[in-house]
Amino acid sequence: MLFQFLVGTLVSVINIGVHALATVVAVSIARTAGLRQTDSPRLHLMGVMVATAAVLHVAHTLEILVWVCTYRLVRAAPPDSDLLYFAFVNYTTLGYGDITPVPEWRLIGPLTAMNGILLFGWSAAILFEVLRKTLEHLEATSPERPRT
Repeated sequence: MLFQFLVGTLVSVINIGVHALATVVAVSIARTAGLRQTDSPRLHLMGVMVATAAVLHVAHTLEILVWVCTYRLVRAAPPDSDLLYFAFVNYTTLGYGDITPVPEWRLIGPLTAMNGILLFGWSAAILFEVLRKTLEHLEATSPERPRT
């Protein structure tokens, strides 16, 4: 059981590193795009948010692939199991249960789910911060409208 926790912790730390890198990329994209002057702030905001979400989506996919490699390495699922599907189901906490880990790796699913929950929450925080900062910038750079 201790070995499962160690493996799960190691994979989680790797994925946290991947997510930290994705955060840096997403924030850089948002800053660069967010600082531009624009005549159509709504489209600009949409572009910034789509780019940020796309970077985070790629990060989550890479993180799931790290779990797939781990599942394969430790043989966490029965032979001929679809490990990509199994990792997606665990990481997203969907938990269909149609593929279950082998008994000696039964904690790998919950460890994967813990990692996914943490990183999805982190992504939501990034999206809201990028939205807030972009709106703040757009409000600061838009011409003042007289109040009626």
